[in-house]
Amino acid sequence: MRRRLIAERAAFAAGDAAADASRALAAALAAVIVELEPDCLGVYSPMRHEFNVADALEADSRLAALDLALPFARRDPVAMEYRRWDRRVASLSDELGLPTGAGPRVVPDVVLVPCVGFSADGWRLGYGGGYFDRWLAAHPHVTSVGVAWSFAEIDAQAAAAAPHDQLLTLVVTERGVVGA
Repeated sequence: MRRRLIAERAAFAAGDAAADASRALAAALAAVIVELEPDCLGVYSPMRHEFNVADALEADSRLAALDLALPFARRDPVAMEYRRWDRRVASLSDELGLPTGAGPRVVPDVVLVPCVGFSADGWRLGYGGGYFDRWLAAHPHVTSVGVAWSFAEIDAQAAAAAPHDQLLTLVVTERGVVGA
């Protein structure tokens, strides 16, 4: 299922509807972030045609001064933390080769979590490494906002397959908020 959803996302990104959907998701996500009023927002660097959260941050001027952090993933032991990010092009990479912030370690109060798939009740299907799930389990007070395309909605049983899987607080798609 994971491979199929990633392939669907790639096909969607190449299609005519992607630009309008991206604008709609940017507006919906910006509205959610403004409403949540985070002190520090954990974001992610998009890969494999994930939604670029920078579009949402640019969609509302009230988000221009928001403190941001990017994940830093470790391979051994498998772990993730957030590092403050100054919005410049990330010049550092984590142990998985993903761009990360150069600032100090921080714990955001709201994190945006990319979803390969998601269920209406907040279960998330990711890439299978468990990085976000382990981090969320260690930080239960954090508001977790899944970011996905609406076509990636799946059955809850298909999304929650591992013991370490964590429920998201809500999911935002181009069609609006799911599971709030």
